[in-house]
Amino acid sequence: MRLSELKTGQRCIIDSFTDEMLKLKLMEMGCLPGEVVEVVRVAPPGDPMAIAVGSYVLGIRRSEAETVVVREVG
Repeated sequence: MRLSELKTGQRCIIDSFTDEMLKLKLMEMGCLPGEVVEVVRVAPPGDPMAIAVGSYVLGIRRSEAETVVVREVG
């Protein structure tokens, strides 16, 4: 499943990334494999989306969220 497919309020665990360049950028912002993320808000047209990672909220484009492979929280 991809992060971009989640709805507001859904939580998941980051599993891996499909784009190496974006992987580095997202990891620098705290999106690390094994980290729990929650979709906080999605803009009306569906882009961008706000996700909670750790103790802060991060805004990312839907195209960036499509590169994040996630799995359900245990």
